[in-house]
Amino acid sequence: MTSIFVKSEFAPLQRVVLAQSEFAFPAVSNRIDEEFLTEESIALYKTVDVEGKNYKEVFPDRQKAWEEERANLKKILEKHGVEVLLPRMLTDYEKEIGYEDGYSNFFIRDPFFTVGNMLIEGSLRFPHRRNEVLPARNILVEEANQNSCLYIAIPKPDISLGSDSEQGPFLEGGDVLVLDQTIYVGNSGLASNSNGVQWLSNLTSNFGYQVIEVPLHHTILHLDCALSIVREGLIIICEEAFLNGIPEQFKNWDQIHVTLEQASRLATNGLPINDHVYITDYEFDFIGAELEKRGIKVEYIDFQISRSFGGSFRCSTQPLLRNEK
Repeated sequence: MTSIFVKSEFAPLQRVVLAQSEFAFPAVSNRIDEEFLTEESIALYKTVDVEGKNYKEVFPDRQKAWEEERANLKKILEKHGVEVLLPRMLTDYEKEIGYEDGYSNFFIRDPFFTVGNMLIEGSLRFPHRRNEVLPARNILVEEANQNSCLYIAIPKPDISLGSDSEQGPFLEGGDVLVLDQTIYVGNSGLASNSNGVQWLSNLTSNFGYQVIEVPLHHTILHLDCALSIVREGLIIICEEAFLNGIPEQFKNWDQIHVTLEQASRLATNGLPINDHVYITDYEFDFIGAELEKRGIKVEYIDFQISRSFGGSFRCSTQPLLRNEK
């Protein structure tokens, strides 16, 4: 059996890449992306001089707490028999060339993603994230060399009209949700775009997949910030976030609803380990209570610092193997 295959968002998680905790602010203040940050985070960043500085340098206590959050997630995953791989840390050179825009090595969900037996490098919209795949590149190369899989990269973004060109193609893993032969891809204008969706459709249609583009509210960064597919027939969803309504396939499913404000705090960004175990934050114990009513075991982890960057449990992980054992 290959060690690279993702069948769905809730198929048993067996192998996963877990994010590191590295981030630096851009040297130019107006390049901080605030669209999807909480008011608390924005206010915090304005209390001190952060321009061009590493998060660890400015907020050492929060950095320590952030690393502990990821360590606690690793423990929970391993407790459930999941093999955890870690990207390398950024090199001094990578930090140097990322000084102006800022750099990050903090949410592994977006730089690459797995669909079936395809490892796909994405294309990130924000300049400070354009090289975020590099710390995981050695993992991708080694996995591709050792397994029967396809290792593919989307074209580099077109900047012929300037560095802020919307041409793309942009395609980020947080927007990509897999459900058997259907792939849902979010598009809020903040991350993936229609050119990226079309590229993925062109690729995966060769292997029997259908790609469905999902227009999202302009404050929602990724599709997984508005929808979590917990198991067959059950979703956690922010209905307000879907400009064209809930996708047809989910309309008759059991639904746990969250508000747009709760979604902005990453309420839907929990992580199914399988169809009967789910990881979420203590802040969302109301979701946990609803899941437990439906027979699902809930694992709680305080993920406040991770969430302050605009991502949570799903954003912090990228599965390599999610398949029936």
